[in-house]
Amino acid sequence: MKAYILIKIHAGEVKDVVKQLRKVEGVIEAHMTFGPYDAVAVADTPDIGRLGTITASAIQPIPGIEQTLTCLAVDV
Repeated sequence: MKAYILIKIHAGEVKDVVKQLRKVEGVIEAHMTFGPYDAVAVADTPDIGRLGTITASAIQPIPGIEQTLTCLAVDV
């Protein structure tokens, strides 16, 4: 299960948050972005349960993160 996690971050903390995101098991990419979200993380997990655990227990608690929006990727 692949997902794009769009993240809003407190001003001045983007660099530190992206570094922490890259350390999360299951996160295969993390980048600063411009626009309504400050960063995006790409997660690749075996199932939706693990994705939920990563998002709720490893990503959202990172200091500086204000809000996340998880978008599931599907093949068409």
